[in-house]
Amino acid sequence: MRRLLEQGVAIFSWSGTLLLLTVLLVLLGYLGYRGAGAVDTGLIFGTIPPLDALLLRRQVFDGLFPAVAGTFALVLLAVGLAAPVGLAAGIYMAEYCRGRSRQVLGLFFDILAGLPSIVVGLAGFSLTIALHRLLPGSLGPCLLISALSLGFLILPYLIRSTQLALESLPPALRLSAPALGATKLQNIRYVLLPARLSAILGGIILATGRAAEDTAVIMLTGAVASAGLPRSLFEQFEALPFFIYYISSQYSDPDELQTGFGAAILLSAVCAVLLLGAFIIEQTLSRRLMR
Repeated sequence: MRRLLEQGVAIFSWSGTLLLLTVLLVLLGYLGYRGAGAVDTGLIFGTIPPLDALLLRRQVFDGLFPAVAGTFALVLLAVGLAAPVGLAAGIYMAEYCRGRSRQVLGLFFDILAGLPSIVVGLAGFSLTIALHRLLPGSLGPCLLISALSLGFLILPYLIRSTQLALESLPPALRLSAPALGATKLQNIRYVLLPARLSAILGGIILATGRAAEDTAVIMLTGAVASAGLPRSLFEQFEALPFFIYYISSQYSDPDELQTGFGAAILLSAVCAVLLLGAFIIEQTLSRRLMR
C-alpha cells in the first residue's frame, strides 16, 4: 500500500510538471506565432539606425527602444532599492526577532505579499498627490515613484525568501562558528549568508521577474505611452508592460495588434536577460565564496 501511494504521488508530481511545461510551451508558441513577424529592428528602433539609437545620437520616436530602456531602468532601480532592505529585514526575522513581535511582523509581511498590485499603485499615486499638496512643484508621477512602488511590491518576497533560506540551515552549521568564539554578526557574515547565498539570490531573481512584468503599479505612477528615453529619475518614462496594455486595449487594425504581440516577445526577452544576468552573478559569487 505504501509503495502504491509513493508511486501515485510520483505520477501526480510528474503529471503536474508536464502540464505546466505544456502550458508554457503552448503560450510561448502562440506568442511566437502571432508576434514573430513583427520582431525586427524596425520594431525596436523605427527608422533610426540602431547604432545611432544605442549611442544616443538620435531619439527614437517610432520604435520600442525607449520602452526597452525604460523597463531595464525601472527593474534595476526597483530591485536595487528593495534588495538591501529586504535582505536586512529577512536577516532580522531569521536571527534576531523572537516572540510576539516575530508573529506580528510575519503576519504583516504575509499580508503585504498578498496585496494586489493595483493597491500599491494607488498608494504610489496618492503619495504624489500628497507631495504636490504639501510641497507645490515637488515630485509628480515619475521613474523614481514607480521604482519605489515596485520595490515596495516585491519587498515581502525578498524578506520571506531571505528568512526561509537562513532558517533552513542545519543546527550543526549554525552553531559551529559560535562554538569557536565567533560573534553573532561574524557568524551571519562569514557562515550563514555564504551558505545560503544561492537561495537568497534565487529570491532576488524571482523578485526581478515580478517587477519586470507588472503593469498596474507603473500605469498609475509614471509610465506613459510616449516619453522618449528616461533622462532622469524625476521624469515620466516608457515601459514595455504599459505599452502592451495600451496597444492591446486601443489597437485599430491587425498590424497594431501584431505590434503588441511583438512587444510581448521583447518583454519576454528583457526578462530573460535580467534573469540570466542575476543567475550569472549568483554563480560568480558562489564560486568566489567556495574558494
